[in-house]
Amino acid sequence: MPDIKLKNQPFDLAFHPTESIVFSSLLTGEVKAWRYDDDEGSTSSSWTVRPSKRTARTLAVEEGGANVWVGGKSGNLFQLSCANGNITSEREGAHDVPINRVFCVNENLIASGDDDGVIKLWDPRQPEALRSYSQHFDYISDFTYFEDKRQLVSTSGDGYLSVTDIRSNKPQPLSVSDDQEDELLSIAQIKGGTKAVVGSGLGVLSIWNRKQGWGDCVDRIPGHPASVDAIVPFTPDCIATGSEDGMIRVLQVLPHKFLGVIATHEEYPIERIKLDRNGKWLGSVSHDECLKLTDVSDLFEESDDEDMEEDDDAEKDSDEEMEVGQDQEDEDGEEAQEGGEEEDADSDSDEEMMPIKTKKEKKKKNPLGDLGKSRAETQDNGDFFADL
Repeated sequence: MPDIKLKNQPFDLAFHPTESIVFSSLLTGEVKAWRYDDDEGSTSSSWTVRPSKRTARTLAVEEGGANVWVGGKSGNLFQLSCANGNITSEREGAHDVPINRVFCVNENLIASGDDDGVIKLWDPRQPEALRSYSQHFDYISDFTYFEDKRQLVSTSGDGYLSVTDIRSNKPQPLSVSDDQEDELLSIAQIKGGTKAVVGSGLGVLSIWNRKQGWGDCVDRIPGHPASVDAIVPFTPDCIATGSEDGMIRVLQVLPHKFLGVIATHEEYPIERIKLDRNGKWLGSVSHDECLKLTDVSDLFEESDDEDMEEDDDAEKDSDEEMEVGQDQEDEDGEEAQEGGEEEDADSDSDEEMMPIKTKKEKKKKNPLGDLGKSRAETQDNGDFFADL
């Protein structure tokens, strides 16, 4: 589908949770909304507003989809109607410095993080912040929320990860990690929420196990040539990463495997990537003044078809092997019977050759089919099956 061309640099994007609407915040302070077709991805402009003349860095849509929250360089926090863009409420001076990230925890709680590392929690029904946290000393880069333990996890440019219990009235975090000696830029949940993956400035992904605490990561995945600024989970063990080199990659986690590149913004750094409510369109924004929607549903459909074909081939090969083995047993049985009639004296010294039963090992499923496989691997697999 054609990309959405913008006249200024976008900084963030978000999808509506129940409707086919995508939002983006721009360098000029504008917030734009487009409606898109679920099947083809064609877009039409819905509305444009400019709540501030200063850069709109971040936005997030409420869980119910009624409003979108916007923060930016002015330090003000705006609540806009998703229907028409009208300003529902404004919290002037919400932060003393620019707001770098806004996150909707639930319908009654909004989190915001600024350039000085200050995190504030807001109730949309109240004008003042509920609580303020200052465990970080550099910009807040990302948030994720674990519903089961009511824990809000934040990453920061200071190299630390912190965990806040939203039920607690204390202004201190529940936990702060060890210094990771690198900027922590993005975070996403994997493995059904039992683990988290964090992107860093050096391009290394770190794996965190909640059962082992938030003190330090349990594994690292090197390989990205530049910083990992955005992460989106596709499946419990498959993620997409947006990097400073302009490429959006797909990786399998635990076990780790690079699966391929699904989109690119040329050499321009990726700012944010998000997946829509149906898991079909992956939205991405970059410094190329473009909002790109990439259809990722075909990747998983192809994977399902290939898995079914592999299962059918395995069953067919297994049936053929059983037939061959049965024929061989019948022939050996006839030969043994004839030999016994002709040479009874030598029957004790001759050993009957039993057929070797082979069991075809089922191929491990790849979440994205052949995406990312090298040509050599594909040729080797073809030679392997040709020999059978």
